Amino acid sequence: MSASSPLCIFCKIIKGEIPALKLVETEKVISFLDINPLAKGHSLVIPKYHAEKFHELPDDYVSDVLPVAKKIAVASGLSNYNILQNNGRIAHQEVPHVHFHVIPKPSESENEGLVVGWPAHQVPNDQLKQVWEEIKGKL
Repeated sequence: MSASSPLCIFCKIIKGEIPALKLVETEKVISFLDINPLAKGHSLVIPKYHAEKFHELPDDYVSDVLPVAKKIAVASGLSNYNILQNNGRIAHQEVPHVHFHVIPKPSESENEGLVVGWPAHQVPNDQLKQVWEEIKGKL
């Protein structure tokens, strides 16, 4: 682990200072059951590098995250689930350390697991094209 924060709860779990029910651990990633799950089997996948937001995480840590999330989904027998990652307090990030949730949708009920509202907006094509040009120009 290259970077860590002494006050971060996830860094403490990574160091073994706080116990966790570990599922998968690689050189760069650790996963474990969430202690406040939205559904049975709700898991977290945490890079062992302390970065608060996804864009701050080195690429070599990013590359382990989704394969571990996939292993958890397969091992759990999930056919309906969410992979969730938030960046910043107003985006609902509670712990300031990059982490991914694997959240089962255990039944056909919309009220189990993650409940999401998606307030989509109609945007004129010329505005979409302007945004596309701005982003594309910076890539």
